[in-house]
Amino acid sequence: MTATKHAPIGALLREWRTMRRMSQMDLALEAGISTRHLSYIETGKAQASRGLVAGLADALGMPLRERNTLLRAAGFAPHYSETPLVKPELDRMRDAIEFILKHQEPYPAFVINRRWEVVLANDAAVRMNRFLMKERPLRHSNMMHQVFDPEDFRPVIVNWPEVAGRFISLLHEDIAAAPSDPGPRQLLGEILAYPGVPEHWRHRDLESEPTPILNLVFRSDEGEVRFFETITTFAGPKDITLDELRIECSFPVDDKTAELCRRLQAEAV
Repeated sequence: MTATKHAPIGALLREWRTMRRMSQMDLALEAGISTRHLSYIETGKAQASRGLVAGLADALGMPLRERNTLLRAAGFAPHYSETPLVKPELDRMRDAIEFILKHQEPYPAFVINRRWEVVLANDAAVRMNRFLMKERPLRHSNMMHQVFDPEDFRPVIVNWPEVAGRFISLLHEDIAAAPSDPGPRQLLGEILAYPGVPEHWRHRDLESEPTPILNLVFRSDEGEVRFFETITTFAGPKDITLDELRIECSFPVDDKTAELCRRLQAEAV
């Protein structure tokens, strides 16, 4: 095969190494091959086997979708399927997700995909949003846009600079985790276009240490409502859909917020 046909995998590997701050030697050592062999693969002088492509993907910590992209670039069929959550094949997993959402009551919980779209939410999340928004509907289904759009959820966030800064940091991590995916970069551009977004948020901050717990403080007619969040992901998923989902559960920081959640639940019955 010609070098031209092998160029895509070389470009991808170089892009991933750059984002991961790995030299050819670093990646070669991690993948258990020689630096010369890796150089030949990147320049198209040698073809990587399917097993080696998998090893390189492991060494680079690539998500499942990006592993399929790397396989295609190397001339192989993709390995991982992408099954819609509504399909029968994922019935058990969907049941597990809905179980978590239900048992999070009376506190909010959301299921977010790789694009930051809210794909599922429990009743508590719907009730709390309506309460905080005074029955006004959210403008976006995308959580990033909800947080940054001044016409959406943003005005009710008391500690918006802290929350928005953390969200921007997570979006930059998404870009670093999948450098060949244009989606996170496009979303970042849309978010940065909103008013009041600091200029330095355009670039990833590698120096600051994120706080272990992010408190979300919301304003309401009854005073401040305070939550912290936990994130649940699927361990060792073999399907792209599951690999890209996360469940965000909100827990009250204080008794006042806990009581409000219980009251909203009781009023909805």
